[in-house]
Amino acid sequence: MDEEKVRFAFLADWYDPVASLLRRYQLFYYPHDSSVEMFDVKNQRIFLRRTIYNELLLRDLFVGGRVNIFSRQLHIVDYGDKFTAKKLGSKKERTLALLKPNGVNRLGDVLEMVNEANLMVTSAKMVHLTWSQAADFYVEHQSKPYFNTLVQQLTAGPVVVLELVGDEAVSVWKKLMEPWEEAVDVKEAQQITRVQLGSELAHASDSLTAAAKELEFFFPTTVCHGPVNTALYNQSTCCIIKPHAVSQGLAGKIVNSIIAAGFHISAMRMFNVDRANAEEFYEVYKGVVAEYADMVTELSLGPCLVLELHGADVAKNFRDFCGPADPEIARHLRPSTLRALYGTDKVKNAVHCTDLPEDAMLEVQYFFKILDG
Repeated sequence: MDEEKVRFAFLADWYDPVASLLRRYQLFYYPHDSSVEMFDVKNQRIFLRRTIYNELLLRDLFVGGRVNIFSRQLHIVDYGDKFTAKKLGSKKERTLALLKPNGVNRLGDVLEMVNEANLMVTSAKMVHLTWSQAADFYVEHQSKPYFNTLVQQLTAGPVVVLELVGDEAVSVWKKLMEPWEEAVDVKEAQQITRVQLGSELAHASDSLTAAAKELEFFFPTTVCHGPVNTALYNQSTCCIIKPHAVSQGLAGKIVNSIIAAGFHISAMRMFNVDRANAEEFYEVYKGVVAEYADMVTELSLGPCLVLELHGADVAKNFRDFCGPADPEIARHLRPSTLRALYGTDKVKNAVHCTDLPEDAMLEVQYFFKILDG
């Protein structure tokens, strides 16, 4: 088939907050020139004529995923034709990655490993399991002599759970956890960027069936919310790794920088923030900061990773660590700050941090109590 004529089709839903209606569209993506087209299913008319939209990547398009097209957050619910289903859906899998309490400090490394393996994190959170919850998770091992040890490991502290999506994700993630053999020469050793985790630090789903069951345990699709987050709401501040940084694969590097600087991550959750919530969260900047509208758009463009950081004077210390809002200024004045290292402009400046210490608790509560409630 002529590459210029390749077109992928999807069915996607968008919640219209004005009309309080769920609207369905056929979404067409043309990889040759990164253009998109949308067709209104109910009204049987073109909603968006074919338009180049470089912000959308083919890897973002999968059933269950969320994409942002010109400030509309769409939920992809199905493939739109057999060609797309066969081409994109045949190898696409979901799996669970779980970092045990003694592996949580490797979160940054894991996020980088996931990115390098061409997998995507589509859901993520930090939880502290009770003995009963951990026993339920490992129920198939309850007759084994090591059952209590497994449960003890899982309840010793917070764990991080990730939903990973990608081609043959189950086997890819399992292989990343296998210990690698010692390199035979210096050249090969230089190509190895990190040691795999191993079962002592992490858990991987054994099969597609196991993955589906384990993902439902942590990210239930029913009314049940699953294990609760670990937010402390005390001596804490809010950090948001913005959508552009997540999509560029920078989340792992940013998390590693935060941990290396001595900050303690006490809670974490991935959010897909809709425009209404983004406007509400940034309301304090409305009419004050010229970039307010663009900030709202950026926060609602895709998934962001929200962290609660805990410690004495953490709001002020983390604000200093982020640096000036403008990355160009940050690179001149404070080149080792997060925005200097990972930001591109005043809107896409990698991270949001609480500007005023008195607002820190409100921002943490907004995400971990209201949006994650």
